[in-house]
Amino acid sequence: MLDTVLVPIAREGRPFIAAFAVVTLLLGLLADWLLVPGVVLTAWCVYFFRDPHRVTPTRDGLVISPADGRVVSIASVPWPKELAMGEGEATRIGIFMNVFDVHVNRIPVDGRVTKLAYVPGAFVNASFDKASEQNERQCVAMETGDGRPLAFVQIAGLVARRIVCHLTEGQPVLAGERMGMIRFGSRVDVYLPAGVAPLVVEGQRCVAAETVLADLSSAEPARNGAVR
Repeated sequence: MLDTVLVPIAREGRPFIAAFAVVTLLLGLLADWLLVPGVVLTAWCVYFFRDPHRVTPTRDGLVISPADGRVVSIASVPWPKELAMGEGEATRIGIFMNVFDVHVNRIPVDGRVTKLAYVPGAFVNASFDKASEQNERQCVAMETGDGRPLAFVQIAGLVARRIVCHLTEGQPVLAGERMGMIRFGSRVDVYLPAGVAPLVVEGQRCVAAETVLADLSSAEPARNGAVR
């Protein structure tokens, strides 16, 4: 029970939590009733920056969700031009995180980071597909152990104003490892090589570091989904 209730807090959130707590104390000095909204907001801040442990499937070829959230888009699109990954098509899976989701992002596949590209931009609603091209974003290109390309993009949202990425070019990484976060509502897009079918469907909820998005070694066709 303690592991469920007392989850770890992401280090990126500690300054925000401390600031909320200080403001709450100052409000309490002004008027006792102001403590109530202050405590509620501080508790929400702690909740937002939670960083629970996850159990990651580790079989070769599995692509794991880098974010908690809902699949809002699956589309065939060009690779992100900022990553210079060629002119071919990729399958893009867009995962939208609302303000109540865990916002710590994870590595989707074992491999090596080959290129990073930060792109300044707008802050439109991240659930819209145009956010993938217009919003502020951090693009990450990867190569699996057998040389297959893959990319993912952290995208700022309507109220998000800070993308955190701890990766460096050439860094070896493992699926499920923490790599950063996006503060206060956002989106993560995953780009699969052409011919790799997603194992998720639009509207499905994903759990970072646990939900399998695709299998690079499988010939299984794309799945359908039904609300039940």
